[in-house]
Amino acid sequence: MLLKTFGWSFAITAAGLALAGVLWGWQGLAVVAILSILEISLSFDNAVINAGILRKMNPFWQKMFLTLGILIAVFGMRLVFPVVIVAITAKLGPIEAVKVALQDHERYEQLVTSAHPAIAAFGGMFLLMIFLDFLFEDRDIKWLEWLERPLARLGKLETLSIVVALVALLITATTLAGSVPVHGGEGTVDKTATVLLAGVGGLVTYLIVGGISGFFEDRLEEDEDGDASDEPADATPGAPAKKGGNAAVVGLAGKAAFFMFLYLEVIDASFSFDGVIGAFAITNDIFEMALGLGIGAMYIRSLTVFLVRKGTLDDYVYLEHGAHYAIGALAVILLVTIKHEINEVITGLIGVVLIGVAFWSSVVRNRRSAALEDGAGNKAEVSSGV
Repeated sequence: MLLKTFGWSFAITAAGLALAGVLWGWQGLAVVAILSILEISLSFDNAVINAGILRKMNPFWQKMFLTLGILIAVFGMRLVFPVVIVAITAKLGPIEAVKVALQDHERYEQLVTSAHPAIAAFGGMFLLMIFLDFLFEDRDIKWLEWLERPLARLGKLETLSIVVALVALLITATTLAGSVPVHGGEGTVDKTATVLLAGVGGLVTYLIVGGISGFFEDRLEEDEDGDASDEPADATPGAPAKKGGNAAVVGLAGKAAFFMFLYLEVIDASFSFDGVIGAFAITNDIFEMALGLGIGAMYIRSLTVFLVRKGTLDDYVYLEHGAHYAIGALAVILLVTIKHEINEVITGLIGVVLIGVAFWSSVVRNRRSAALEDGAGNKAEVSSGV
């Protein structure tokens, strides 16, 4: 099971490190290895969130997530996206932007870093909306009941997440974006309008992609419930449905899965922002960055599938809670980094610690449940005279 799930990741790691050694020597190999570890540590919570969504999708779309999805993640977000950002922010043509990335590493780093406020605002708002919608949702299983129960009551106001997110964006724009340090430490620049525009863009993207995927998912569940209630009493279980019955359901499932796939990719993009920016602390070579971060992204993809196939989220019910709290922390960190620099080690450790505590809480819960069941069984044996 482990080899089957992580086999491609192991193979790509070996090939990637070997390629790095051939192209850039031992120093390049070390840089790529460090970047891989950085990406895994920063995106571990991403795997848990992805698993919660991916388990709703059929095997075909799970394969799409591992094949087409990884191409988008590695080549799109880690290689193409930074160059696109350079082209837009510096108002360069595509060819000139590629030349800057390949030939002028220092200028390339400067241009990407100068675009960080817009990137952080967009990704921070998108991730903040994921966290807030989770926090204000009334769920049967609660981890921090003293916090989640009252927030679930407040969540009955449907637009509360949007209001809180917009307030957070306004505070960020007025307190952090007004005097953003220029790359190199020479003076500051006003990025208020940029942060507001990018933040609203992140919010709108979440509402559109998340809303469409949620709409089709709800429609799919309604159609499945309707088909189950309309099924004749003498119908043979597992028999093919009549024409016009399941066809609509299959179509809706395809649309739902497609938009959930898009939603997954946008989530991955939001998570990758801090990794791409943080990678400049290690190297400004675009290919070293893409290779190292790409290897890390492969492990996150494999870990996502592993969590789905092992049913880990069902066995350890607080993992999703911990991952969402880690998302909330990352969203706040992204917004704070518009003005203040925060070490990537801190960012990664916060996510790992929150998920680790959630995992241990799940273990404790499972042990208590098992003890209660054993106690109930022993009482039943005594009462029956066994």
